[in-house]
Amino acid sequence: MDKMGLVVLAKHAIATIFGIFFINVGIAHFTDTRWFEPIVPEALGDPTIWVLITGIIEIVLGIGMVIPQSRRYFSILTVLFLLAVYWANYNMWVNDIPLDNQTFATIWHVLRLIAQALMILIALWIGGWLQQSNKSMRHQQQSHK
Repeated sequence: MDKMGLVVLAKHAIATIFGIFFINVGIAHFTDTRWFEPIVPEALGDPTIWVLITGIIEIVLGIGMVIPQSRRYFSILTVLFLLAVYWANYNMWVNDIPLDNQTFATIWHVLRLIAQALMILIALWIGGWLQQSNKSMRHQQQSHK
């Protein structure tokens, strides 16, 4: 198998794992709703509703990432979702909200933020958005020569 074939295979494997991860986390929103509820910002109202809504969204996004034909579209939706739901993690950080009766040190929250950023980059890569911008930059560099 050539280098390009390996890259395509690796991207497919990573997209599938990424999608299954989202599906599993989405299912957890239904099987362990109470675990997620404390970090839902009070301004949103009933935390149970928001946990269930985000669970549905995560399952749908996960399915979209597993299906190769829908990855480009669902990668952008995943990025938007990850940006939106970070509010809950930020809420947990600034308000020192415990999960399972445990609060977390600042380093844990910083690592969680980095993980969120990495998931955004992975979603963009899976959707081909990072490669597209690289192609655009190369095209611009060549046209300026």
